[in-house]
Amino acid sequence: MRADLRLSLTAAVAAVALAATTAPALADTTPAATPTVGIGRAVTDDTQRGTFAVTAWTDAPQAKVTAVSARIRQGDTVLADIPSLTPGPTWDPTQAATYRLPAEATLKLVEDGGTLPSLGTYAIDVTATDSLGNKLTRTDAGRLDFRLRPDLVSFGVGVPAWDDRNARPQGNLSAVQPGSGDIVPLPDRTVTVRRDDAADETPRTLVTSAAGDFAGAPYAVTGTGDSFTASFAEDSAEVHGSVSASRQVWEYKPLRATATAAADRKRALTGETVTVTGRLTDPAAAGAPLADQPVRVAFGPQIRTLRTGADGRFTAKLLATAGSGQYEWEVTSGDPFLSFDRLSGPLAVPLESRLDLRGASLSADGTLSVSLELRARYAPDISMSQQNVQLEQSVDGGWKRVPLRETSLSWERISLLAKGSRGGWFRVRHLTTDELAGVTSPSFRLVRNDTRIVSLNAGPEPVAKNGYVTVTGGLQHYWDGAWRAYGNAPVVLQFQPKGSRTWNTVASGRSGSTGKVSLRAKAGADGSWRIHCFGDYRHFNSPASAGGDYVDVR
Repeated sequence: MRADLRLSLTAAVAAVALAATTAPALADTTPAATPTVGIGRAVTDDTQRGTFAVTAWTDAPQAKVTAVSARIRQGDTVLADIPSLTPGPTWDPTQAATYRLPAEATLKLVEDGGTLPSLGTYAIDVTATDSLGNKLTRTDAGRLDFRLRPDLVSFGVGVPAWDDRNARPQGNLSAVQPGSGDIVPLPDRTVTVRRDDAADETPRTLVTSAAGDFAGAPYAVTGTGDSFTASFAEDSAEVHGSVSASRQVWEYKPLRATATAAADRKRALTGETVTVTGRLTDPAAAGAPLADQPVRVAFGPQIRTLRTGADGRFTAKLLATAGSGQYEWEVTSGDPFLSFDRLSGPLAVPLESRLDLRGASLSADGTLSVSLELRARYAPDISMSQQNVQLEQSVDGGWKRVPLRETSLSWERISLLAKGSRGGWFRVRHLTTDELAGVTSPSFRLVRNDTRIVSLNAGPEPVAKNGYVTVTGGLQHYWDGAWRAYGNAPVVLQFQPKGSRTWNTVASGRSGSTGKVSLRAKAGADGSWRIHCFGDYRHFNSPASAGGDYVDVR
């Protein structure tokens, strides 16, 4: 736009105003009768102020609008005559009755090849005709706002850095020229800049340069999320409109540090203290310590923010709390201008547990069976992985682990099986895992009385083939602290052929009242003979290790 147009703009507007007060009104072609054609308000397109739109319609039955034209004038002077406005698409009922200036007829300044002499506002007259010949001209149907539309072409806040912790609002204020769409700077204008969410801060005013640029004093920022808004508004002969833009500080240039950290344990029970220590150094300064820097140490909901010492070291104490759902501690920077890789380590806080004994038995062959339930005391429905459970027996005033032949875990139910037990006091102990804290069941006693065969003898030796062998012995049980005769107890006679490891029962009977046993059977081959007692609910079986008495068959 030419400078002389801007300078003469005020005089031109004054002349237009004077002409408007003295010029005779244009002839109104509207018929005296109630019109059948209607014309709405002509409205300037704010995106391209060299165009406008207007609605037109007809109330005549079975008629439609066939032509809409317009003219742009300044007082009595017609500056542009538009013979035909373009209707909206017929498929869109909301736009079908709207008529627009064709793109090729966009209004422009004289200097841009148009007919309008200067920026400003101009009268729009519209004429509409329907298919029955009804016609209406609406004078001053609207005002063409042919003024510059302001635009914040650019606005930013810069990138705060470790050594410059400031946001620096800056940008460019220009305007869109109607018609040509050219971008022109707006010099000597006042742009207002304010920090959002800071009601106690006075907004700053910045004046644009000849190129429309503006920049102000820095704003100190301490954290992420600071946002700023620049705004401008003007309603003058040249410029009309308002514009604003907001920008947030989202990028920083932090100091890249090196961090180390470690915890004094990987597992802690509820209420215990876990100590995390570490150090910050500056790799760009030959590993020099970073003193007085904020560091955030967290475990679950616990967050400790502390500052490094003169040697760059820090120490945080965390209280272990079960049920937090967390299984690691972490160390992060407490300053957006200080960056280092997140540090973390495992830290399990087992839940308090309980052991409920459901059953225990000791069979006659020395098999010990224990069933129990292991669960979290205050969170009974959590699922568990394999847990470390052991069976212990009281021995010489202490507890000794019992070797297990079988352990099974199904949900919280646990079954333990041990062989070769001779009874005594027992307990079950769960060793602490990452999931559950250690717990010990109440002690329980399982007892049976031992049995044995004494004075075993098989004869005659040798014996004729298919002759009878008589086996005698005494059955005893350990009762009331001593070995005593075990009378009227069921016993069997067993034979093991030479070279075999299998004992076969060949006869049965009962011990006498004094525990004496005498059983006989035919001897068909060389082998060993023994008497065996299968224990009842109070007795163990007699020892299976008894070798028997060998008899030769001839």
